[in-house]
Amino acid sequence: MKKSDFDYDLPKELIAQHPIDKRDDSRLMLIDSKTGEIAHSHFHNIVDYLNKGDCLILNDTRVLPARLYGIKEGTGAKVEFLLLNQIEKDIWEVITGPGKRAKTGAKFSFGDGELKAEITNVLKDGNRIAKLSYNGNLFSILDKIGQMPLPHYINEELKDRERYQTVFSKELGSAAAPTAGLHFTNELLNKIREKGIGIGFVTLHVGLGTFRPVKAENIEDHKMHSEHYWIPQKTAALINKAKAANKRVVAVGTTCCRTLESAMEKLGEINEHEDFTDIFIYPGFEFKCIDALITNFHLPQSTLIMLVSAFCGYDNTMKAYETAVDKQYRFFSFGDSMFIS
Repeated sequence: MKKSDFDYDLPKELIAQHPIDKRDDSRLMLIDSKTGEIAHSHFHNIVDYLNKGDCLILNDTRVLPARLYGIKEGTGAKVEFLLLNQIEKDIWEVITGPGKRAKTGAKFSFGDGELKAEITNVLKDGNRIAKLSYNGNLFSILDKIGQMPLPHYINEELKDRERYQTVFSKELGSAAAPTAGLHFTNELLNKIREKGIGIGFVTLHVGLGTFRPVKAENIEDHKMHSEHYWIPQKTAALINKAKAANKRVVAVGTTCCRTLESAMEKLGEINEHEDFTDIFIYPGFEFKCIDALITNFHLPQSTLIMLVSAFCGYDNTMKAYETAVDKQYRFFSFGDSMFIS
């Protein structure tokens, strides 16, 4: 298939620039992957579409406030850093802007000197390796001086940065939020538990590769980015119990989907383990773990809409997106969601 097969027309005004007042008041599109039938609801009703004995799997990663604004030592020139991957304790892969100011040996200061960085290497893709220096705890400093790395399509300032975190976020390390999880409130999660639906957590640290466009015209030629994940024993047991009882495994978001399908592809079963995944899911993929998917509406020609098309069916997916535009759903990170069963 070609990447252009996954294009669609989206009016700019449908790109959600801010979260709605109450997380679970977002709209919910219901799609039957077998028939293509579409219905409309709101997310606080998701409990009505889950069955007793199902298990709901959520990604508990937490977004780092990893966007930093500082100056180049010696010249005072302004610079922007985005921390991507922690390679060692104080060694990070970063994106810098402007790149020409971040040559090997260049030094930078952030937050009135609370955090400093020296470029030690320039990578082939233009990213940099930086050695950080500071006094105290790095993550406390980032909480103080860092900003949320919101996607490029969001232009409004985020007034409450906890709205770009899920209510169950715990494990620091993501460069972006697992946005399908943003719709849940603690009250809604309690209602789901009370109905007899198991809730389990995996951790996949979302990389910015999520937002990188597919450049290859033939999608099979696209090389996926790699992300770290962990499946705890408690979650593995919950999934295996649901499978044994012929109940559904409901993945919340493409990150959970990729985590569980990666494990099944590698091990043939779900058990406690951690690894890196660069799995690329597109139409023709055979799903071995998940039975239903909760997800947001994704960018045209992205690997995420390709994953949804693999699970829901290409024609069903493109029809759903056309319907979402027609019904003026809100799109992308702070937008509405769909439940595909």
